[in-house]
Amino acid sequence: LGLIYVGAESGDDTVLHRVDKGETYQSTVDSLNRARQAGLKTSVMLLNGLGGKRYSEQHASASARLVNETQPDYLATLVLTFYKGPQKFEAGFNGEYEEMDTVELCEEIKMLLEQTDLQSTIFRSDHASNHLVLKGVLGRDKSKLLGQVDDAIKHFKQHPEYRHGYFGY
Repeated sequence: LGLIYVGAESGDDTVLHRVDKGETYQSTVDSLNRARQAGLKTSVMLLNGLGGKRYSEQHASASARLVNETQPDYLATLVLTFYKGPQKFEAGFNGEYEEMDTVELCEEIKMLLEQTDLQSTIFRSDHASNHLVLKGVLGRDKSKLLGQVDDAIKHFKQHPEYRHGYFGY
């Protein structure tokens, strides 16, 4: 075993509690740091949109703090997707969850990237769930990635027909 994949989902304890993750910011940091100390490479997955509109900012900020503290070898973002409908998920938010559209998801990725201070983490946002494909190394490519996100936000604002949820899905 040389690489572990960790579905951290978020670095925010409120969001993790709402989705019943069973982990906390600190338990994830401790586990990732122990794995690195044991010589394992780490790959962290975060779920873009997991906190919905209400918790978006704190989800992005705490997630950036989590990866800054653990310096994973790989970092990936996926977009929260409801394959079986959102009802069970929404129940954990007590009616506070509002799904984010594509512009809001891009703005959340921008907040996350802006707050990262990573040395050489390979970043991918290229899962089928993502509305914007991003690939680079953080920190080397941070400004390039932020420029791509800004361009995407402008595009999606000018072309609302491409926004997530526009066709009711």
